Amino acid sequence: MLTVKAPAKINLTLEVLGKRPDAYHEIRSVVQAIDLCDTLHFSEARGISFTCDLPGWSAEKSLVSKAAELLRGGKGAAVTIEKRIPLLSGLGGDSSDAAAVLRGLNDLWRLALSDEKLLALAAQLGSDVPFFIRGGTALASGRGEIIEPLPSLPETRVVLVVPDIPVEPGKTARMYSALKPAHFTDGSMTQKLVNELKRGKPIDSASLVNVFEDVAADVHPGLSYYISGCIRSGVPVHLAGSGPALFAIRHDMSYAAEFRKTVEEHHARAYIVETL
Repeated sequence: MLTVKAPAKINLTLEVLGKRPDAYHEIRSVVQAIDLCDTLHFSEARGISFTCDLPGWSAEKSLVSKAAELLRGGKGAAVTIEKRIPLLSGLGGDSSDAAAVLRGLNDLWRLALSDEKLLALAAQLGSDVPFFIRGGTALASGRGEIIEPLPSLPETRVVLVVPDIPVEPGKTARMYSALKPAHFTDGSMTQKLVNELKRGKPIDSASLVNVFEDVAADVHPGLSYYISGCIRSGVPVHLAGSGPALFAIRHDMSYAAEFRKTVEEHHARAYIVETL
């Protein structure tokens, strides 16, 4: 049996430069993998099958089945997924699982596809999928599918906050639709963080930005309750991707644990994680 980890991600920066002729948006984003992971197990089988330990999860509604079809070529596999990344949270769980399927089946079936080929296949599945082929720390541009590896972030502790609010599929598209030209920027804030990472500087909250924070409260009703609760506790939080998950940088473990307790008192799930 072959086992592949599928890590979650956070967007340390996310800027939208404008709308493209193909109706997508041009972005600049520093993306960071974290050690909250799904785990995928692969074994040879006749046909393709997926099972998951999360009730209500459906392979047909996931990118994993599409990823398998891109590589299948008449071969089979049984894939079991241990799901730990919350669904529809903005942490990239489904995209990461799809990338793990590409990587796992490439190894299981001995296809010997290069990372470049896997990146091209990943781009066919979705804008977030290419990042997860390599993970780590990277600059994402284009519609998100152009990935430039960056120096690894100095080991950083992060507290994730997953609010207890309903989230519907299609939230990312609604986020983009809510943006106005006044929200568009030139990518300079992302470039500033890229320069800091290349100099080996640790990040702090002041370096982080996410354009979706300007519209998140409208797309995610109830999110403001959790954001204001974190602010009252004295901890700056940031939107992870398209949300509703939030995150805070807390280098000291005692501060991280204290903040997690505060979050849980507000009836949200909290995870203490580290960057990869």
